[in-house]
Order: sequence, then C-alpha cells, then structure tokens
Amino acid sequence: MERLLAVLRAAGEPTRLRILSSCAQGDLTVSELMRILGQSQPRVSRHLKLLCEAGLLKRFQEGSWAFFHLPVNGPEADIIRSLIAQVGDDDPLITGDRQRLAEIRLARAERAASYFRDSAESWDRVRALHVDEAEVEIAILNMLGDEIPETLLDIGTGTGRMLQLLGPRVQDAVGVDQSHDMLSVARTNLSDARYANCSVRQADMYQLPFENASFDLVVLHMVLHFADEPVDVVREAARVLRPGGCFLIVDFAPHEMEDLRTHHAHRRLGFRAEEVGGWARASGLQPIDAHELPGKPLTVKIWKTRRPADVHTLDEDMQRRASA
Repeated sequence: MERLLAVLRAAGEPTRLRILSSCAQGDLTVSELMRILGQSQPRVSRHLKLLCEAGLLKRFQEGSWAFFHLPVNGPEADIIRSLIAQVGDDDPLITGDRQRLAEIRLARAERAASYFRDSAESWDRVRALHVDEAEVEIAILNMLGDEIPETLLDIGTGTGRMLQLLGPRVQDAVGVDQSHDMLSVARTNLSDARYANCSVRQADMYQLPFENASFDLVVLHMVLHFADEPVDVVREAARVLRPGGCFLIVDFAPHEMEDLRTHHAHRRLGFRAEEVGGWARASGLQPIDAHELPGKPLTVKIWKTRRPADVHTLDEDMQRRASA
C-alpha cells in the first residue's frame, strides 16, 4: 500500500502527469520537455527528479544531455500506463503537448535526414557489396525460430533497425551506441507507438552499463568489424547474457577489400568461423548454429551462440573460485 501511495503522490500533479504522458511517446530531454510544457528548466528538473525518485521515469545520460524514459516493466510501469490511458487525448493541455511533441519529432526527422544525406554515399557503397538487407533480416528471424525472449539488447544499434525488427517479439528492448548522431536517428525511427517497449542510450560496447545476466537475447549486427578488440566485445556481450540466453553475431566472412579499412573505418576484414567460435567458447558460450548469405564480393554470416542454462557468468565463476 505504501508503495502504491508513493507512486500516486508522485504522479498526482498536473505537470508531472503531463510529463509522464509525453515520455510515454518516447525518450525526451529536459529542453524538449521545457518546450512541450512551456515551463522553466528549474521547474521541469524538479518534477523530473521527483518522478525518477519514485521510479516512474528512468534517466539516461548521453554526453551533456539526459534522456527520460518510462519504465517498461514492473508495477510502476503498469500503474503509470493505466493512469495515462485515463487521460483523454481531447484534454486541451494534452492536445497542446502532443502538437509541440509533433514539432519536436519533425525537427528530429529533419536532422536525421540531413545526417543520412551526408552519409548515404558511403553506406550505399557498402550495401551494394553484399546481399539485400531484407534477406539478412529474414535469416535472422529464421535463426531465432519460435524463441520468445523477454529482454533484448542491441549493441551498436545504429539506426535502431534491429529494435524495429525484433522489438515486437520481446517485452523490453534496449539499443546502445556510442554515436549521438546515430542515437538521434534511432529515436526518430522508434517514435512510432509500436516501439513503446524500445529505448536507446549511449554506451561503450566494451563496458556495457548493465548487470551480469540481464538479457535473454543479445544482438551484434554489423558492428564487430569496427572493433579494435572483437574478442573483448564478445566477452562483454556474453557477460550480460542470461543462462539459456541467445547471442546473435551478424558480420562479414573473411574478404580482401582493403578499401573498407581505408575509407570506411573497418578494423577487421571479416571473421573466420573458428575465430568466432573460439571467442564464444572462451566467453562461456556454446556455438550452436551458423548461416551464410553469399554475396559479391562480400558474404554475410550469422553466428548463433547460447549460454548454457546451467552455467554462470565468468564474473560469477571467478567470485565462486575466489571464495572457495
């Protein structure tokens, strides 16, 4: 009862309810909420602090910016979404908030389009070297089969395409990327209500800001060839994978296109099957399947690995040995 009352007290104020209603539509910054609400930064920040302390909002730092997102799971999420559903879209305040939010989304989309225009030639050049991405996505879905994971982590989410593809299959989906520009694109692509369970945040793929065994499904889609130390990326991904969880790596088979290293920042020119399998085993994972999509000249490969259901994370194993 005390917890429920605390939640209701935190939400039971007009400005805070408007904030929750707006954040239910997607991640928002303090400045964006100031524009939506027409209130000063100190007032908005005070309301955000109360909502975060009550567990009704999550705060993610991204450089000098902070984004706020509604929790997807848990009792607080259920209560808040139920309260928001009772606030009709015909309410004058909510109607005005929605209009200003639409303006913010339009500005985001324009910035994303500009970024794409600047990068399109480089991306199109690489895309033309391998099979159509639609074929890759079909193969990813086929490899997952009838698995129904609850939580998804997309490392190096980029445009958020993997969240769009796999997000509807899970309860909670998170994408991480180092690039603020790419995260802005992803937020624009995920602004549809269908992706309300998806969020993105800035993070380093070598030091993920998540506890051990946090996700049922981890995806590394066309990211590993940018890594200086791919084995460390695989090890870190394995750390956050739950026992029984699935890890998909999508990348290129070995090739000799030095141009990709010179002009497109690729650190590795593809990966051998035994190489990826060795990294997986060293990280406590079992390589269980692989699929190849030949292209000209690049071949895309999908490796599926799994953490055995009865095996602990590497950190847990080290702690257990240390205490023995």
